[in-house]
Amino acid sequence: MHRILTLNAISDVVRNELKPDRYQISDHEENPTAILVRSADCRERELNEGLLAIARAGAGVNNIPVSRCTQEGIAVFNTPGANANAVKELALCCLLLASRNVLEGIAWVNTLSGEDVPMQVEQGKRQFVGNELHGKTLAVIGLGAIGVMVANDAHAIGMHVIGYDPFISVEHAWGLSRAIERGNSLEEILPHCDYITIHVPLMEKTRNYINERVLSLVKPGTMLMNLARGELVDNAALLAAVESGKISRYVTDFPTEELLNKKNIICVPHLGATTPESEENCARMAAQQLNDYIAYGNIRNSVNLPQCEMVPSGVYRICLLHKNSPNMVGRITAVVGAAQCNIANMINKSRGELAYTILDLDHELPEYGQTSLTQIRGMMRVRSLTLS
Repeated sequence: MHRILTLNAISDVVRNELKPDRYQISDHEENPTAILVRSADCRERELNEGLLAIARAGAGVNNIPVSRCTQEGIAVFNTPGANANAVKELALCCLLLASRNVLEGIAWVNTLSGEDVPMQVEQGKRQFVGNELHGKTLAVIGLGAIGVMVANDAHAIGMHVIGYDPFISVEHAWGLSRAIERGNSLEEILPHCDYITIHVPLMEKTRNYINERVLSLVKPGTMLMNLARGELVDNAALLAAVESGKISRYVTDFPTEELLNKKNIICVPHLGATTPESEENCARMAAQQLNDYIAYGNIRNSVNLPQCEMVPSGVYRICLLHKNSPNMVGRITAVVGAAQCNIANMINKSRGELAYTILDLDHELPEYGQTSLTQIRGMMRVRSLTLS
């Protein structure tokens, strides 16, 4: 029985993937096999010896000690794309909020009183004139799961959409509408856009991605949306651009003190993935990945270990996490051969200094063979699985 510790309230859909005959799930498990977490901070948490994985029901993993997990051979999973539809819908909402002065109009109309409210509305509504999205140009920076959906739906409502992502994956490129124009650089596209929306991950090289230099490229009156991460935008440069009119509206899902109560800045209280559907999708995906790793050794959507999946083809499986050293696979197969086991199938994948090897065998590896594998220099973790 594998013990799964939950550090937040997690949707019960996880029990459809982590069956009760194999997994015990609760918020008070000791020495868990895996941890399911949403936003709880576990960076200082002690990692027990038998811990195989931590799965984040969401995209960001800044609440997880990824480096320490990597050193100890613990897989860290996230769920990219599981909340994409929720964030996409909020992005479209923010485009409209930025354009139509809806929030200001609602606040104003609630100050009215008297029997002539309809007349006051007709006389005062002109102060909230806004712009239509149809025919306007939108730059979508970052074409991952969310960016692709935003680009496609913005085009569907009549916007001219330019997508920019020098690192777009083949999978996401297949999902992008052929009507989306390809941008080759920020310098090329930003001077021509009425709206910009950012959907790139936060990394050291993307911190303050939208900075003074980038903001100098936009034309006056551009509207900017940030539903990715607050740190992608240099707030000092952003405030100066709003003050000068370069940015006519900034909408962010990541409020900070300096952005609150500022004219032409709309702060949304981090609602991007806050829907029941999104939370269920993230929980289901995280649970599926844990089960696939614990039961079959497959690694999918790990942020620290190599992506490595193989359909079972034998009756016994060995999963090995090791240093990405020369002749490591040769040493592994030599041990298996010396133990008189035939390899039905195998796969080896690397990621930087780490590598991961899966071997499907025709029968169980003797105990001395397993011991020999653990003694190979550079070996970090050896797991043996009986395939049903």
